[in-house]
Amino acid sequence: MISTDPLPADKAGRIAALRARYFALKAAGEGAAAPLPLPAPSRRDLPLAEGPVLWRETLPGGWYTTVQLARFDRLRIVNSGATPGVSVLLWQRDEPSERYNSADTVKVQWTAALQKGRLLLSDMGRVMASLVEDSCAAHDALAGGSTPQSNVRNFGDGALRNSRENFRLAAGKHGLGRLDIPPCVTFFAPVTVGEGGRLSWQDGRVVPGDFVELRAELPLLVALSNCPHPLAPDRVYAPTPVELVAYRGPPPEPGDLCRGATAEARRGFENTDARFGTVTP
Repeated sequence: MISTDPLPADKAGRIAALRARYFALKAAGEGAAAPLPLPAPSRRDLPLAEGPVLWRETLPGGWYTTVQLARFDRLRIVNSGATPGVSVLLWQRDEPSERYNSADTVKVQWTAALQKGRLLLSDMGRVMASLVEDSCAAHDALAGGSTPQSNVRNFGDGALRNSRENFRLAAGKHGLGRLDIPPCVTFFAPVTVGEGGRLSWQDGRVVPGDFVELRAELPLLVALSNCPHPLAPDRVYAPTPVELVAYRGPPPEPGDLCRGATAEARRGFENTDARFGTVTP
């Protein structure tokens, strides 16, 4: 039985009690069916799956772009120069009040460690995108993107391009405003959580040629910002270009890892399929 006793008054005791409660809830959630093991990272030279290419773009350092994807389209982000972070936001293309939710992505999957086989969830309990390929497993779902303030702290210049302003510009091009911009996910950002909840950067985890590939699980509007992550150790503002390619990928096959890895994933896809059509994995 999960404890409902009041939390201790001292900070250390509260942290210990919260951790114990978290692991009890996690064990209860996983009791019905053990999660499937996640695979090793993808090969950096892995070719695209079969399907026509819809769009290609080189995104310069400091800049942003947007792309619209149909269900099951794929978006590959190739970090050719090991730039320290590419921030991404997702909206449901036809009803953008549904958007990526970082808190639900972390708590529903019981982990902030995004990698191949994990999901990006919306604020309506649906799966927006699956990480079908990932060569580095070093991404951040907690800290958010860069801001003028983080650029002042890291580079001494608040006028440098940053993800907060990039996302405002990207959203505005699609009729969206400041209130439509949630916290983002940042790929190629090896952020870990240490004792006491302190976030830190693990240098050396991202190398040139690393990539992630997302499969759209519902129609998506995607915004990407190529600005250094606020926790990256670099003190010279020099983000390098990334290569983007969207293509028409195949629907999920029977036994698809992302759809069946955990009980929580299966429930998320049940919600998604109820709205956008059933897929039999």
